[in-house]
Amino acid sequence: MDLTSYVRALRANWIILVTLGLVGAVLGAALYLITPPVYAGSVTFFATTPSTTDGNPLQGDQFGQQRVNTYVKLLRSQRLAELVAEESGIEESTSEIMQSMQGQADLNTVLFTATVSSEDQEQAFALAQAVSTAFPVLVDEIETDGGAKPAPVGLTVVSGPSVSADPVSPRLKINVGLGLMLGLVAGALAAIARTSMDRSVRSEDEALDATGTPVLGRVPFDPKAGASTLIIGDTRKSIRSEAYRALRTNLQFVDAESPVAVLVVSSTAPTEGKSVTSANLALAFASAGRRVLLIDADMRKPTLARIFGLESSIGLSTVLAGQVSLDDAVQPWGQTGLSLMACGAIPPNPSELLGSHRMDELVAAVRQSFDMVIIDTPPVMAATD
Repeated sequence: MDLTSYVRALRANWIILVTLGLVGAVLGAALYLITPPVYAGSVTFFATTPSTTDGNPLQGDQFGQQRVNTYVKLLRSQRLAELVAEESGIEESTSEIMQSMQGQADLNTVLFTATVSSEDQEQAFALAQAVSTAFPVLVDEIETDGGAKPAPVGLTVVSGPSVSADPVSPRLKINVGLGLMLGLVAGALAAIARTSMDRSVRSEDEALDATGTPVLGRVPFDPKAGASTLIIGDTRKSIRSEAYRALRTNLQFVDAESPVAVLVVSSTAPTEGKSVTSANLALAFASAGRRVLLIDADMRKPTLARIFGLESSIGLSTVLAGQVSLDDAVQPWGQTGLSLMACGAIPPNPSELLGSHRMDELVAAVRQSFDMVIIDTPPVMAATD
């Protein structure tokens, strides 16, 4: 598949795309409703390095930035969690407190923020307050080795502790947007997969690849075909009429040494236009001066008599049953050299009649009397006829 094929797949399966997109958005909204809200308490620290008479301020600033990156990782230490639990008096395990804390350092600064999340707003504030008190103590204890040496870095609270007024998660817009995006992606994948696995023949190139034989004709869609089924009158000048005449010409030259004399027209399933094709192809041959007999062998759902406005009670079934003669069942139509043998009364055993020896004799007889015999048959997937 190329890029054009992908675009066509999405356009052809837009219902799947839209449906899965909406499903994803609904699931995102549902996830928002069932997910407990989470509040965030935060406190911001400023790391200071003591100045010396021979020290370089730039070196001290770089040392402070390096230390800040270490302190960010230290925020999720077990020791700090134990101090926070002791300071806040909250009955949570050390591991739960460790998981709720995270830190973020501002780039190229000595500022970093500790964030504590909790489903309870008051508890989030209490944890942030405990961090603001316990963390400087922990850092001082580690840096001074229990007071044995001066602290190289000091921490000062410059913002907080505070807690968010609204939950930081979940977010309705984010959930719905993410669900919609994932749904659209799933819909696009489903559309492409459906198209790639589709074995339907939808173009002349696909028909050529599938059968190894050339396409004899292609009839374009005509929105007026429902009102004027037959290519007669003004319709004879339409593109659809020209397509049937091109099909007639191709059939005449498909085998020049043994021209087509008997032609069976069928389809895969009902309502695919086989009867209309049979009727118009017969008209195309008749307009070229050929003596044409059109036989309605679709004893399941006959339509040719209705299309041409002729009698349908006498026809192929009554001839095969021996009730009427062949000449009595053939009805001429117009002045074009076209004759029609309708289906006749619908029998209870169409497969047996069409497979009988009398059917062989009938085809042999009409082949001698007409230049072209076109037989309209039932769809191959709907009946065994």
